[in-house]
Amino acid sequence: ENREDMVSSKSNRLTEALEEANKLFSGVSCAREAALDAQFLVLASNLGKEKANELHSEMTAFDSLAFAEDLLTFMGINRTEVEENDSDSEGISGGYLPSDAWHKLGEETEKYFRRAPSFHYMLGSFKSEPPVPRQRIERQRKTARGEEKRAMPAQLKKMEESHQEATEKEVERILGLLQTHFKNDPDTPISFFDLVIDPNSFARTVENIFHVSFIIRDGFARLKLDDDKLPIIEPSKDNEGRGHDRSAGARNQVVISLNHQEWK
Repeated sequence: ENREDMVSSKSNRLTEALEEANKLFSGVSCAREAALDAQFLVLASNLGKEKANELHSEMTAFDSLAFAEDLLTFMGINRTEVEENDSDSEGISGGYLPSDAWHKLGEETEKYFRRAPSFHYMLGSFKSEPPVPRQRIERQRKTARGEEKRAMPAQLKKMEESHQEATEKEVERILGLLQTHFKNDPDTPISFFDLVIDPNSFARTVENIFHVSFIIRDGFARLKLDDDKLPIIEPSKDNEGRGHDRSAGARNQVVISLNHQEWK
């Protein structure tokens, strides 16, 4: 009934009705009363929307002409003198404004500029995340490295297994030759250098020394010096002695220096 009065920007009837509804809502105990309160809330919302639409936002618009007029008045314009001395004002520096007009304006505006400038970004706000193209490049590189890391251990594992199998077979072959030669002629000592040196290959000689070292380490053969202080090799006679030496930790390590000239 009082719709126009409530929508008016000069009336506070809508605010008073909302406050009264809030007081009445504290005593609501029935569903019908709650429904009436909801119906009132919808009606009040529509009235508030209409009231907001009638507000004029252009009331705060900046009028450059009015600002200039007020500024001239503040600086001390004397329109009477301008009208009387209209012919002479053209030659006077500063026109119809007093000589201290700009100084007066500067003193008044100085207090509004005596503050730190506001902080702002020249190129927008700083983003911690890199640009999208860089992210794509990094992801591709990481994926490629991951694939290499996943592929390399598998290849190395296969190479190690094959190399280990070849070493074991070669060690067993040399041990078999050593045992066969010793059985055929147990009284003749076997020269260590005659066993390992390959007259046609220096690399093969080094590999033979490497393989024989496993036989010595595991106790299947032993080294000793003959009368000329040269090393001779012979297989172990029993497994019990080898087991006892290994359990007691009896290990003797010998470093052999062999260059290409000595091999020749």
